[in-house]
Amino acid sequence: MLAKKTNSYLHDLMKKSNAVKKQFQYCEQENQTGKTNEINPFAETSYEPVKNLIHKYSNRVLILFTKNCAAYCRFCTRRRVVSQKENAIDVDKMVDYIRSHSNIDEVIFSGGDPLTKPLELIEAMYKFAEIEHIKIIRIHTRVPVTAPDLFDDNILEAIKSIGKTKPVYISLHTNHIDELGEKTTKIIQQLRGAGAILISQSVFLKGVNDDVPTLANLFTKLTQLGVKPYYIHRCDFVKGVEHWIIPIEREVEIMTQLRKEISGLAYPLHVIDAPGGSGKIPVPTNFWEHNLDQFSDFNNKEIKMYGQRIKK
Repeated sequence: MLAKKTNSYLHDLMKKSNAVKKQFQYCEQENQTGKTNEINPFAETSYEPVKNLIHKYSNRVLILFTKNCAAYCRFCTRRRVVSQKENAIDVDKMVDYIRSHSNIDEVIFSGGDPLTKPLELIEAMYKFAEIEHIKIIRIHTRVPVTAPDLFDDNILEAIKSIGKTKPVYISLHTNHIDELGEKTTKIIQQLRGAGAILISQSVFLKGVNDDVPTLANLFTKLTQLGVKPYYIHRCDFVKGVEHWIIPIEREVEIMTQLRKEISGLAYPLHVIDAPGGSGKIPVPTNFWEHNLDQFSDFNNKEIKMYGQRIKK
């Protein structure tokens, strides 16, 4: 079971926002038996030539930089490893691997949350940025949302320095406008000032953001802050999180209406992360005829739709 972890900042936010409270408060449904017993449906360990380095796509690698987060989201995809005992990663071994694979041009830091280990992250960023064929550094984080007081200003100098020659992207995970408080907004402004390119990722969550006004408010606000909404994911079908999943038809209805109401700049790509780790598959809208019973992954394998459906 995923450990329970919040912090004083989140506690205050949870008192004000039910949407935030639902995301971080443990509930008994996490232990209920559902349709899946999968704890690692994306087979990440099958793409792990170096411990904690995932090389699934030809031109980029994902580094699971830490198992720690500032707080533990109850819908976490990596709940199998997040919150477990921390083991040091071998950055030099990863550097050697990447140097020997010139087709890799992007390094993505994830975890856990890499910004919970800022000094180690900064050191690793410089090492990877020194590799000539690495053109992009990307960091996925929730720290500015869940623990802005934990944000280390030293990361800004690293972004400024590396950004002179290579873009640094920051992907901010946020699911509701209530998460974008004054402290979070200030960090976003600081990151922009340091030259970071900001994008966001969200997850469809039952009872949190499964309606048009909520997402319209979130994505419009992000765009106004200089953050490009990048992805909105169908909640991953992982053991312990099934109660978060809403019918795929409802997701499509929301995204179709949303496209009518907000700017294209504010509109993210709606995706399903295909089981087996073969890609994030775009979901069609109701502007086109489509079949929601199944889809094809990047390897042309047909996959039956998973999770809740609207009964016809």
